[in-house]
Amino acid sequence: MITGKMFRDGVISASNNIANSRSEVDALNIFPVPDGDTGTNMSMTIGAAAKEMAVLPDDCTIGDASARCASALLRGARGNSGVILSLIFRGFSKGFKGLETADSKAVANAFELGVKAAYKAVMKPKEGTILTVARGASDKAKELCEDGADDLEQFLGTVIEHARYVLSQTPEMLPVLKQAGVVDSGGQGLVEVLSGA
Repeated sequence: MITGKMFRDGVISASNNIANSRSEVDALNIFPVPDGDTGTNMSMTIGAAAKEMAVLPDDCTIGDASARCASALLRGARGNSGVILSLIFRGFSKGFKGLETADSKAVANAFELGVKAAYKAVMKPKEGTILTVARGASDKAKELCEDGADDLEQFLGTVIEHARYVLSQTPEMLPVLKQAGVVDSGGQGLVEVLSGA
């Protein structure tokens, strides 16, 4: 089970991880415009949530922690990638609403809600971006639950591993990435966030 404290600490760790790899993620940024700010935007976005998480007590529920996190992310969202990240976490908060703790089924459901919200918010969703990486992770989570996965550590590890695999495929989906020889920067940022958490 993921407790509120684990979620809180995971968000803080995710923020540290993307902050540490911010310049590498910025360097990948060529789509939709090569402005080199994806890592910075995602880092600033989740950094706002980490500040909010730092004041939560150890006995917070996952419902409360995820709601506070989603609210802070929305207020602190910077750039397209930051907004998409905030929507993914808003889905988490909807999925965890009213829960004390979350099992793998709750995580899979929350991920699915987040991916749906993110896709809905983008007028013309492009495959080969952060959206594709998020959906790949969500689909893997759902598939693992259907197969009866209940070891949370193994479940989360497999979901993140699959997100990395989908990220590695993004140049095959977006010719501009293949031409530049890079993976999608938003997708890379999401992988940093998830693995940090």
